[in-house]
Amino acid sequence: QVQLVESGGGLVQAGGSLRLSCAASGRTFGRNCMGWFRQAPGKEREFVARINWTGGSISYADSVQGRFTISRDNAKNTVYLQMNSLIPEDTAVYYCAAKAAVVCTTQRGYDYWGQGTQVTVSS
Repeated sequence: QVQLVESGGGLVQAGGSLRLSCAASGRTFGRNCMGWFRQAPGKEREFVARINWTGGSISYADSVQGRFTISRDNAKNTVYLQMNSLIPEDTAVYYCAAKAAVVCTTQRGYDYWGQGTQVTVSS
């Protein structure tokens, strides 16, 4: 019922910046808990960031704290991930995800997932 489409991935030099976008469509009132995850080759998917519907509750993985910023524009039904000071370890496929519920207190229970967008950081 909710479709998510990521965009903005690509190749960037270490130290550079990139902004990912995730557009949501379908039956949504803009109150979903939204998250970003990533999966590097040979590794399991890991949490990156999450944001509740008001933007008042935000959480980041320690590995990206201070470098990444998650935000959302409910009028546009879009969530963003601004990535600064990128390092090669950030290379991964990045996925956005949404919960059907408003509750945004855990990292489990994401019901909808995008197709992913590749981010490659060169040294």
